Amino acid sequence: MFHHTRIRLAATAAVAVLGLTACGSGSGDEVVDKPKAKASAKADSGSGNDKEPAAEKSSAAPGVAKVGDTLALKGMEDGSGVDATVVKVVDNAKSSDEFFAPESGNRWIGVQFQLVNTGTTVYSDAPVNGAKMTDDKGQQFGTVLADITAGPSMSSDVRLKPGAKALGWVVFEVPKASKAATVTWGMDSGFAEQIGEWTL
Repeated sequence: MFHHTRIRLAATAAVAVLGLTACGSGSGDEVVDKPKAKASAKADSGSGNDKEPAAEKSSAAPGVAKVGDTLALKGMEDGSGVDATVVKVVDNAKSSDEFFAPESGNRWIGVQFQLVNTGTTVYSDAPVNGAKMTDDKGQQFGTVLADITAGPSMSSDVRLKPGAKALGWVVFEVPKASKAATVTWGMDSGFAEQIGEWTL
């Protein structure tokens, strides 16, 4: 338990340092929630089928990113960019460490992110610092450094050359009664001007 508490404190300290060193601009001035077009979406032809997808799109919120969608995001530095995808979500995620679990009355929600460096510079960050979850009441929750049985965690020290990608789980601790509504993520530990938002 002491080991995990120390890790949590170290992560909190890292966020505090980043907050002090980040320049005044940024911090989510623009919310990006329009997903990149999928290649398969174009392969849609037929006599009566054209109207069905259109009706489907208009009944749901049109063009709002959800699980499986990719958002193109920019960082604070010129030439920095990442395609971020929420690949999977596991509600009530199970700990892979028998000595570490959510606090009483809470549960873990795991979100698997894939990050692809689309920029011209090296992407270097602790991606977990840039993620937040919001429930249907508007309450926001940060991440916990936890390993879950769903798969490997996102590294806390990601470095990607242009074109390289990283895949891993980010874990949020929320009350058992909360209904997750959205998850957000931004470059530069969340201080970039663009913040991606996915509806859950």
